[in-house]
Amino acid sequence: MNQTIAVIDYGMGNLRSVTKALEHVAPDQRVLLTSNAAEIAAADKVVFPGQGAMRDCMREVDERGLRIAVQEAAASKAFLGICVGAQLLFEGSEEGATDGGLTPAIGIFPGQVRRFPAERMVGEEGARLKVPHMGWNEVRQRRDHPLWHGIADGARFYFVHSYYMQAGDEALIVGESAYPFPFTVAVARDTIFATQFHPEKSHEAGLQLLRNFAGWNGQR
Repeated sequence: MNQTIAVIDYGMGNLRSVTKALEHVAPDQRVLLTSNAAEIAAADKVVFPGQGAMRDCMREVDERGLRIAVQEAAASKAFLGICVGAQLLFEGSEEGATDGGLTPAIGIFPGQVRRFPAERMVGEEGARLKVPHMGWNEVRQRRDHPLWHGIADGARFYFVHSYYMQAGDEALIVGESAYPFPFTVAVARDTIFATQFHPEKSHEAGLQLLRNFAGWNGQR
């Protein structure tokens, strides 16, 4: 029987591009764009994309009753977080926070999401670097993972973000980039793999990562 990949629709994210890319790399699997918790629970694999502000994304997740669906899927099946969908897996974010606190997130991973600090956004030749960080960057693979199969260390992926993941456990980190300082761009634990970059916008390297995910059973 063909497997089903559920793409979680909570009203935030580049859903069409993610869905179309998965359909391209996994023509033998059913790709289902859904906001239905029962359909997410029944799927074989789950993708949690996202774009936009953290506070808005969390509000939509909770208003649609999807927090538990995300938590259960991440604990039980091959699970891919993308961009804000990766950031939401941490404890909280500086984005949208007041009084120096954090906007609460789902809290599957220890750690926070931080804004690129203005005082450090200076390139090698002294030029100011723009935030959001937008464009292609090399990704260094910190450790082996099935989703890196067939992707060269240092391959370039596409980014659009003003905030970055700061993992509370070094063992989570499977990929890094630099802008201008090193920062985490991919994390993994058990059945979860999550990326700050957009594989659906990253040409062949991104398609290979999605192809690897489509063929992954969640085991290392």
